[in-house]
Amino acid sequence: MAQRRRERRRQQKAPAHRDGPARHGLWGRSVLPCAIPILVAALAGCGAASQIRGRVVAGAGTGVHGAIARLREGGASGGAAARGPDPESARVRSLIALGKPVYCAARRGDEVALTFDDGPGPYTRLVLDKLRKHGIRATFFDVGRNIALMPTAPRREQALGGVGDHTFTHPVLTSLPAAGAHRELAGAQLALERSSGAPVFLFRPPYGVDDASIDALARALGLLEVMWSVDSADSLGASHAQIARNVIAGMRGGAIILMHENHGQTVRALLPIFAALARRHLHAVSVAQLLTDDPPSPQQLRAGQRGCGAVAQARTGD
Repeated sequence: MAQRRRERRRQQKAPAHRDGPARHGLWGRSVLPCAIPILVAALAGCGAASQIRGRVVAGAGTGVHGAIARLREGGASGGAAARGPDPESARVRSLIALGKPVYCAARRGDEVALTFDDGPGPYTRLVLDKLRKHGIRATFFDVGRNIALMPTAPRREQALGGVGDHTFTHPVLTSLPAAGAHRELAGAQLALERSSGAPVFLFRPPYGVDDASIDALARALGLLEVMWSVDSADSLGASHAQIARNVIAGMRGGAIILMHENHGQTVRALLPIFAALARRHLHAVSVAQLLTDDPPSPQQLRAGQRGCGAVAQARTGD
């Protein structure tokens, strides 16, 4: 009896365990949006990796997709009724099934897709305000860990076009082992589905660096890999005038345009870009809508960046 009393006293004096990422830096601001992907990452590194490797498209299933389905049903992310204005279409699903990166649409129409990488960030609110004010739609490829900086951003971005997976920590995916690459894509996908309240079925690899294994991983997770045909060069330090010139030079039907929402010069370049859209009678739509209305052919996909013709530019984005 005396021994049990001494044990109880030791337990009462023991300090609560406070180690972990929630104490420091970015993670300390809001751990809730990141809790699920951290759990997924931990599972993927253990014996449960085989349970979350696949994505069951037809139903709730198990693993990552099952967790996503349970999040939607549970209402934490707004439920299935919170789907964005451009849900995954049959044409987009057929492109996912092909497992090839998309660089542009078929160039038969008058639609273009403006895309913004690396958010949410310090200029996200300004970008969103300008897009909303001018009635311009866009697609945002977000980094999972950045959600904590602006937890409401993915839902606002979804309402203005769409949200895509840009990995959880923005690594060079081809430098990671298979399990590490899987954690990056699956963790970000789950975090973004939770925070945006909508399915995430678009993906862009950081720096535009991929290989056949990354292509296959994206397909297994139900993600369409989206590259670009026009690089604004904002990530290379271009001025706002240069950014606008680069975008406008490649602005034609079917173009997918790369920009970044964490560069102040990009925000300054938006109004000239919007004006050029109006002059050329082009409509800025989400990536999902562009590929639904004007899908590239299988031959164009096999040609890769060459399938976009003279508009295509080198992969310099980050």
